Amino acid sequence: MKNSQQAVYKRILLKLSGEALMGNSNAGIDQLTLDRIVAELKALTQLSLQIGIVIGGGNMIRGATQSKGKLSRVTADQMGMLATMMNCLAMRDALQAEGIVAHIMSAFAMPGIAETFDRYRAIRKLEQQHIMLFGGGTGNPLVTTDSAASLRAIEINADILLKATNVDGVYTADPAKNPEAKRYSTLTFKEALAQQLAVMDLTAFSQCNDHNMPLRVFNIGKPGAMLRIVTGEDEGTLVTR
Repeated sequence: MKNSQQAVYKRILLKLSGEALMGNSNAGIDQLTLDRIVAELKALTQLSLQIGIVIGGGNMIRGATQSKGKLSRVTADQMGMLATMMNCLAMRDALQAEGIVAHIMSAFAMPGIAETFDRYRAIRKLEQQHIMLFGGGTGNPLVTTDSAASLRAIEINADILLKATNVDGVYTADPAKNPEAKRYSTLTFKEALAQQLAVMDLTAFSQCNDHNMPLRVFNIGKPGAMLRIVTGEDEGTLVTR
């Protein structure tokens, strides 16, 4: 049965960090957390919303941290790309267990596991209401999955990029350290740059600005946040040109 609410967007790209899947664990995937996120995504599919997802790999390995040892940064980042594929596999199966058709596309060839990213094929599947999981980052080292998210959002002609974090938007200061910090309801890319606000990595931020891709930063741990965003409510922080 369709939800009585209406989505204000046709197609979104959701950026999930790997850490968002950990729940209260120190690493890996927490099943209860995964199930909760899937339940929220299921509510979005009832609005006939087209959904693409990029997932990070920080719950398995972080390239920047591992490269401080004997691993080169390139090798560590390649390991991180593989970690994103592991998260995509878990998310796909969790979605399909709820009757949601989901497909994985990888930035690099992984025959037998996922098809390689193809922009036109991805858009066709989105139009069929299939959730598309984009793994492998950009397929290149030395950039984060934030850059993969901005890239895929632009490539699939998403209406907005939703960046899931552990805080409910962009603040004037770190709210964990400064209780006086205020949340911005809206921001421009220029204002965020001028005030040196940590929204996402600079490469991804510049791509969104250059290609006029609106960005909404929100708290993935807040129940119903995604649904409120896609139905037009004031949730998190909206960053626009």
